[in-house]
Amino acid sequence: MHYHHLSIKTSDIFKAIAFYEALGFVIETRFTAGITLACWMTGANTRLELMQVPEPQVTVNGFEAENYVGYYHLSFQVENLEIYLQELVAQLGKLKLLLPPRTQEIGDRIYSVAFIADPDGLPIELISPH
Repeated sequence: MHYHHLSIKTSDIFKAIAFYEALGFVIETRFTAGITLACWMTGANTRLELMQVPEPQVTVNGFEAENYVGYYHLSFQVENLEIYLQELVAQLGKLKLLLPPRTQEIGDRIYSVAFIADPDGLPIELISPH
């Protein structure tokens, strides 16, 4: 067995595609899943499946709800967190910052960490080793 993809349901597949393209993903293939638009995107040594939800409903915000159980975030390592965030703002025009850059000790390593949100509010962690 091996990993194949991670699936994300989105309210607007075109906004989601633009966001993940700014993160460096490219469309591998477009398809339909029943009545909905979908695509596979590759990048960062992974594959994402985006699926547009025809009638989106508001759900619990996993980043803010302390008792939330389930999908929490994607995490991508970048070379320089501050520069990467500046490049994203230049590409996207604006960026929803859930947690501003901060230093975090994990084990015996020190990282710069920030959380941003995709167009539907899903948390994305950006992490850079010191």
